[in-house]
Amino acid sequence: MASSKLEVLVDFGDSPDKQQVDKTIKELTSREGVKEAQFKDGAIMVETSLPSTEILEFVTKTSGRRAVLQGFGDGQSAVAMVSGQSCCGGTVVGVVRFQQTGDVLVADGSIDGLPPSSEHGLHIHSTGDLSEGCNSIGDHYNPLGSPHGGPQDSADRRHAGDLGNIRVGDNGRATFRITDRILKVWDIIGRSVAVSEKEDDLGRGSSPSSIVNGDSGKAIACGVIARSAGIFQNPKRICACDGIVVWDERDRPLAGKGRREAKKCCQNHSSPKGENIRENHHVNGENGIDEGRELKASCKV
Repeated sequence: MASSKLEVLVDFGDSPDKQQVDKTIKELTSREGVKEAQFKDGAIMVETSLPSTEILEFVTKTSGRRAVLQGFGDGQSAVAMVSGQSCCGGTVVGVVRFQQTGDVLVADGSIDGLPPSSEHGLHIHSTGDLSEGCNSIGDHYNPLGSPHGGPQDSADRRHAGDLGNIRVGDNGRATFRITDRILKVWDIIGRSVAVSEKEDDLGRGSSPSSIVNGDSGKAIACGVIARSAGIFQNPKRICACDGIVVWDERDRPLAGKGRREAKKCCQNHSSPKGENIRENHHVNGENGIDEGRELKASCKV
């Protein structure tokens, strides 16, 4: 399976304790699915085939320190902040990252607020138009005009944007890592990724909508795919616009009103296990904003 390189910024302080750092590295490298881990410039570089959320949780637990994902992938990367597109009007929220490694695209994500023990379709849609929320993102990305199918089907038997299903744990969180040889990261930047309300039948069902969208229903959460930083491409530890450091912006919206104060409507959101793991990204969008997001912390994408 294709591996990904992660840059995990850990709050070891100005003078990291060597014993603590070495213990964290040792625990990481002994874990199945981790190929390499090394400490460099205040961050841990991890090469792994595991979902990034699992790595963040493991580093936080092992080191006893806060951790954020500062960079993802050593090639072209992208990220989408996924939500129901209404401020505090829904509970589904998460992040999906994309990395191109040779001819393999990796889609790595964690989405909270879904019905426990359920399955939901994950698709790339043709546009990034959120003017009407998830209702205006268009059909599945389908440059060849193929019928709907599953991720294991050939290009003429599936939409390029058909990524199959994600499985939700009993805590309402779906953590996933999908590899695909048809999609390319440079083809999906500016489009959107969406989670459907039902399981995708991969075009094998008897319903007329099976060959259209896998009878998976409407999109319940979506987000625009934007360029993001790879490992060691984002040296910033503070947002130049307002002076907020990565450790202090955990409960704040990305921009606009409420950036300097946590939004009241969001204060009751928390991760299923009470964890507070921050996921930080450098997103090169139209505004060149350094963007980060804590899962289930902000209403705004």
